[in-house]
Amino acid sequence: MQKTTSKPTFLPKMYCSIFGHDYQITKKVTYHVKEYTCSHCKKQLTTNSNGKLIELTPKFKEINRILERIHASRMERLKKKSITSSIC
Repeated sequence: MQKTTSKPTFLPKMYCSIFGHDYQITKKVTYHVKEYTCSHCKKQLTTNSNGKLIELTPKFKEINRILERIHASRMERLKKKSITSSIC
């Protein structure tokens, strides 16, 4: 007899359908774009271009990854620019 270690997904989904999701920020992509995960059923959401929450699909994961890279490089460039302007 094998013992299964997978958690049943029925109870968390039922909990969320009764009480609602408990979304927590799991990743800050930019100042305005974040990724969220429900602590019970593990459903993942992100913000779209209008600021509304939508399901985090592979397409949006890729978009968020690119946005994060652009945002990080922009912040780094601004940081270097402010350091050089304060020296002069």
